Amino acid sequence: MCEIFVKADPGLYESKARSIRLHGVVTSIRLEKLFWHTLQEIAERDGLSTNQLITKLYDELNQYRGHIDNFSSFLRVCCLRYTSLMVDGDISSDKQMPLASLTSSRLINIPLMS
Repeated sequence: MCEIFVKADPGLYESKARSIRLHGVVTSIRLEKLFWHTLQEIAERDGLSTNQLITKLYDELNQYRGHIDNFSSFLRVCCLRYTSLMVDGDISSDKQMPLASLTSSRLINIPLMS
């Protein structure tokens, strides 16, 4: 069973830091390359750059929660949730369909694990 994980391309779990400007403040975010690829895919679905998506997620999380404890972890969970929702058929795997066109009310309470 572990073979499918341990034989994965090491480049996928190689960590990469990127400098992002959030409202004029430069910050560094370190994620594994697989997460950067997933964020790019999510961004492209809505016609955004990865930096624009990250800024949008930061702003919406800050507005909803009032603070941000661990933004890098939040981004990883976003990627896993995106993938999980696609696999489960709760969002379209058609990468031409913008995620912004989805109604979030039916997706909010879908548990990640049963």
